Amino acid sequence: MKTVAIVGTGLIGSSFGLALRAAGFDGEIVGVSSERALAGALAAGAIDRGAPLGDALVGADLVFLSQTIGRILDTIRHVNLMVKPGALVTDAGSTKCEIVDVARQSITRCQFLGGHPMAGKETRGPESADAALFQGRPWVLTPDEPSELDTEAATEFADWLERIGARQVVLDPLEHDRLVAMTSHLPQLASTALGATLADTRGTEVSGSGLIDMTRLALSSYELWRDILATNAEAIERALSLYIQELEHIRENLRTRQLQEEFERGARLAEKLRRARQD
Repeated sequence: MKTVAIVGTGLIGSSFGLALRAAGFDGEIVGVSSERALAGALAAGAIDRGAPLGDALVGADLVFLSQTIGRILDTIRHVNLMVKPGALVTDAGSTKCEIVDVARQSITRCQFLGGHPMAGKETRGPESADAALFQGRPWVLTPDEPSELDTEAATEFADWLERIGARQVVLDPLEHDRLVAMTSHLPQLASTALGATLADTRGTEVSGSGLIDMTRLALSSYELWRDILATNAEAIERALSLYIQELEHIRENLRTRQLQEEFERGARLAEKLRRARQD
């Protein structure tokens, strides 16, 4: 792999460029993005130069699409005549079914392999990029067929994921979307709902660190989340139904000891997540 094209040099794209550099990649990294985002990525050292999409893709061995989902879908529909045979096109989209379906229909000259790095921050842009962003974090790959992971391009990409410290996880696109509806999309909406509930409440200055922790995700941009919610609506609706059901159970048992079990179940999950981060 000698040349990487990063399409979308925001937080994830620029962090990927920095992570590759930190892991020893000495080839060229070309960015495709807005003028402002390219300037930020150049300043951060995440890319070597900016270029129009066609110019960036013509010589790229790896094409990394790290845009919003709507833009990823649009780019996938237009890259087939620009990429070189033998290249690998992958993405960082937070939902996978629609992206993989469109790629299957649109990309024929080279390989597409769906991906989702499970890492991020509440702040956006190349200014927030971090070479260590993916270390210890899951990087989900969603091949149509298991054999897609055995190609030379996919094997080399997986090797670089290991070098930047990500944990490779392989999932079916549908299974991925069902899981992240619970583990990623539901937490975002729960935080947003809490923030919106208290937005006009007097006295929020009388609060501890718990409220700050619980509303961290509420800082996330609707522009980013709009496409995520639209492309995984059914799974998210099921996740919200389960969460609402649990909240109703808590409301009905505020004066009973049945909530002890809910506290214990919640604590077990919280401990499990923290142990996993430490391993």
